Amino acid sequence: MNTAQLKNYAPTARRAFIQAVSSRAARLGITAKEIKPADLVGDVLMIGGEAFPRSIASPRRALVEKIKTKGFDVAMEALAYTWFNRFVAIRYMELHNYLDHGVRVLSHPENKGYPEILDHATDVDLPTLDKARAIELKLDGTKDEELYALLLKAQCNALHSAMPFLFEPVGGEDELVLPANLLHTDSLIRHLVESTDEALWENIEIIGWLYQFYISEKKDQVIGKVVKSEDIPAATQLFTPNWIVKYMVQNSLGAQWLATYPQSPLKVQMEYYIEPAEQTDEVNEQLAAITPAQLNPEELTLIDPASGSGHILVEAYELFKAIYLERGYRQRDVAQLILEKNLFGLDIDERAAQLTGFALMMKGRADDRRLFERGLKLNVMALVDSTDFDAEALAKGVELGNYGLQPGDLRSLKQLFEHATTFGSLIQVPEELDEKLPALKKLSEVTIPDLFVAEGLKRLGPLVQQAELLAAQYDAVVANPPYMGNKGMNSIVKKFAQDHFADAKSDLFACFIERGFALLNAIGYNAMVTMESWMFLSSYENFRFTVLQQHTLRNLAHFPYDGKRPTAMGINFGVAVISAMNIQLPKFVGHYCCSRYFELDDYGVPFEFPTPNERLNCVAADEFKKVPGSPVAYWISDKLRQVFEDGSFLGELVEARQGMATADNNQFLRRWFEVSETKNCYSARSREEAIESTAKWFPYNKGGEFRKWYGNHDFLVNWEDDGRDLFAFKPRSVIRSPEYYFQQSISWSDVTSGLPSFRLYKAGFIHDVTGMSAFKFVGVDRNFLIAFCNTPIVLAITRAINPTLHFQIGDFIKIPFLEDFARSHLPVVREKVKWLFNASSLDWDAYERSWDFKSLPILTSSPEPTPTLESSYTA
Repeated sequence: MNTAQLKNYAPTARRAFIQAVSSRAARLGITAKEIKPADLVGDVLMIGGEAFPRSIASPRRALVEKIKTKGFDVAMEALAYTWFNRFVAIRYMELHNYLDHGVRVLSHPENKGYPEILDHATDVDLPTLDKARAIELKLDGTKDEELYALLLKAQCNALHSAMPFLFEPVGGEDELVLPANLLHTDSLIRHLVESTDEALWENIEIIGWLYQFYISEKKDQVIGKVVKSEDIPAATQLFTPNWIVKYMVQNSLGAQWLATYPQSPLKVQMEYYIEPAEQTDEVNEQLAAITPAQLNPEELTLIDPASGSGHILVEAYELFKAIYLERGYRQRDVAQLILEKNLFGLDIDERAAQLTGFALMMKGRADDRRLFERGLKLNVMALVDSTDFDAEALAKGVELGNYGLQPGDLRSLKQLFEHATTFGSLIQVPEELDEKLPALKKLSEVTIPDLFVAEGLKRLGPLVQQAELLAAQYDAVVANPPYMGNKGMNSIVKKFAQDHFADAKSDLFACFIERGFALLNAIGYNAMVTMESWMFLSSYENFRFTVLQQHTLRNLAHFPYDGKRPTAMGINFGVAVISAMNIQLPKFVGHYCCSRYFELDDYGVPFEFPTPNERLNCVAADEFKKVPGSPVAYWISDKLRQVFEDGSFLGELVEARQGMATADNNQFLRRWFEVSETKNCYSARSREEAIESTAKWFPYNKGGEFRKWYGNHDFLVNWEDDGRDLFAFKPRSVIRSPEYYFQQSISWSDVTSGLPSFRLYKAGFIHDVTGMSAFKFVGVDRNFLIAFCNTPIVLAITRAINPTLHFQIGDFIKIPFLEDFARSHLPVVREKVKWLFNASSLDWDAYERSWDFKSLPILTSSPEPTPTLESSYTA
């Protein structure tokens, strides 16, 4: 889909809708600065000296309470979002002729500049429309705005029975802020209709893209900061391209179906399905033991625990439909079965859940024109907090013993969901509470005339429903979970992750992978699109080990970020799309492919997927364990894995250390040419010699750009009197490994957007946190080691250990080294390194950038006894 128009429209629409509902609230005496008092006087409500109908008193009070609880801006944004979603939904339905009366509500098929429904105001069939009033307004001829508002409200009410999650009965605080002037040429409706071509509305995918772009500005405002709970949806939502959604659904639900029915004709319809690799007899026997002999489509279940706008569930609907049709079901019967029995979704964003429900209803309506009349109930919901649920009051008002319940059961439920809109599907229902859910559900369905008890039961219902969804086990979990690193988590999210997901706490996406497995039955499939970091980084080592030890990676599509162009997800960091089985088959050979080897069209869709050549790697998970830290390095050769098994690790042969972090480089660092030579020292071999020199400034190894063998000698650091000023600057400054200062070393830079490069440093340097270094070459010759480190072999090894932009101490010490090979080649290699070191140092010193610079090469290259510029240039 070409999303350019949507990207331009949605952000401006968000601002306009917020402004529109805020203006309506201001008309009622409600602004961000003040809430004017409202007094009932007979049949009118007086606000700031102006009279309003008495009927608005109750919804205005509700709006005021919402503002007091959530704040003015949050309340206005929510109401704006509600009306935006409704207009978008009506627009989609009118273009697909899904409105029962067959009349357009927002536009005119003949582009007359006003909605078609105005032409039919006196005869349109809307059950709650006050026809007498509609006729009166139509005949007046001057009250089209009021007439249109009447028709629009009636249309929303007509859709309530089919989609109550999106179209609540108009009459609450949302009606109070219905945007005004909807028939103007610059109205919100005209903007929606004219800014997006009708062709874009052919596919339900438009709903997801509109949602993505609608929240894009809010996302920009909060990203990179500690995120408040109410901003988590905006900070973490990311729309998944359709082909990646298909890949996940087809390699989870589809894979499960084909495992039981390998000859199913569905295989040829699933363009992104990956055929399993050839397995050993042992693995085939294990697979046969866990594969059901037959499957009942009505019993298969799939949940998206972070459903967003419903894109994944919409695609799953299509596959479920194909499964049902293959089994001989009638198409008109399929929609209700899928929506009520197969698909489940949860999200923390109420507006996103509304769109999910709407998208699914539209898929069903396309297959069953009577769907809206069937009164079906979707298994999709936005989680709700339990703040307003008074467990104690309900326990006193109901005889809990009649239901096999205790007051503690209600308290446990309330406590579990205290922060449901923050933690979302990561919440796990304790076993003892799970056992009480049938009784709690029975209680929530009781009708009791007492108003306070009835209110408590009303609030109990959603809590029980979400507990049931979170406690259930599914055949497939498919999601694009939220991405939020530890730095972005607020305090309660951070603590929750630490308490419940100790190995995955570094990022929410990893927590969701772990939670996904817990939501599965014993042989279910977990398919998610996540950041690639869990595959390699040491912070995920325990998590990675658990995934490989307890589950089975069936296939993985890897989209590494090259530092230049966005990945297929349209983002500037690497992602990995996994499909994993909940059971462990250690010798199962999975399929792994990398986006570097398939081309994408202008919309980010592969021309061919996967590329049918040697780049589709087939690896058993057991092989990953041969590399320290078990990185998912699927591309390395068997020979290279053998090196990891046979070699000694560099961490056993040298001392590798991170260096200093000054915390204020402007204060403590200088370029070498900024310092008087009388105050610096380049030759200290120890901290004692540095003190004796009485110098203030000393060479500082700060890493730097790509350069092998020698160089990047740019900075000096204030280490006067053994670092007196830096030690005084603690705890902001961090003085790491001072016992290694001024010693000779091998060093490299942390950030390696290109190739890693290693350099020899003579004695005299202090090293920085980004100029990581190795010292004490007792177990290996220093010259041979740097030669080895600067070979393509180590490049391949480092990319296996950690192919991200960073290469740190923890990665260096995992490099395997073949000592026998080194000993047999030491003499010749040592001489080569001396030559390379000298050549590189001459090159560095040949220019004014070096503190050892003496003369430009062009002035000293002539062989003549008395060189001239001409002879030097010729030479």
